[in-house]
Amino acid sequence: MFGIDIRQKAWSAGLIVLFFVAWELFCLMTGMSDLVLPRPSQVFVTLYQRFPVLWPHIVQTLATTMFGFVLGVALGVALGAIIGVSKTAYDTCYPLLIGFSSIPKVAVVPIFVLWFGSGTVPAVLTALSICFFPIVVNIATGLATTEPELEDVLKALGASKLDILWNVGLPRTMPFFFASLKVAISYAFVGAVLSETVASNRGIGNVMMTASSNFNVPLVFAGLFVLAGLGVALYVVFSLIEGRVTGWATRKNDVIAT
Repeated sequence: MFGIDIRQKAWSAGLIVLFFVAWELFCLMTGMSDLVLPRPSQVFVTLYQRFPVLWPHIVQTLATTMFGFVLGVALGVALGAIIGVSKTAYDTCYPLLIGFSSIPKVAVVPIFVLWFGSGTVPAVLTALSICFFPIVVNIATGLATTEPELEDVLKALGASKLDILWNVGLPRTMPFFFASLKVAISYAFVGAVLSETVASNRGIGNVMMTASSNFNVPLVFAGLFVLAGLGVALYVVFSLIEGRVTGWATRKNDVIAT
């Protein structure tokens, strides 16, 4: 099993390296202008040279994203639990949530700026508003798929609805929950950076917007690389936690892989 896992990771790493090599060769062979598509080597050099300047902006974006993400998770779990156990809440809240999630968040940012001014608060709220919907849907789906027979047995044993929710419903939603976390963290970064490009003077989004106005395309791509790296790192963290918490749900796949 470990040999297969190591080979899979080696193949994955090799494909990533091959992607950047192909990108580099494409730019060199076509004579692509830096204003259109900089070479990866230029982007990495820019990232290395400007990292001391970028670091405060990276911290700002990461802190804003994580704050909005944590609030979005809390709100999403609470709403998902209510919608998942109540047919009335499902019929009432779900259409409203779908309508809100269908609104482009770039149209919501000016409203947040009008209410709270420019800066960190609109970025946090944008990250929250864009990341909580996948969590609501997955938590509600996980609760809705709990076997009725199991609930009937627990009720016959004297368990209350709260007992069933806490001891059976929520634990069984963990695979759905962690799947939604890995999607929601990407959405949170999108929301935070979107707000930073419009209503902030700090953060990676503001750096990218300023670099774009100055035609510093390598710096724009450096910002993209930073965001991609942060997203991948958090995805890996959630995947590791998921393996610990929901190993029972992925054991079958592990057996097949061996």
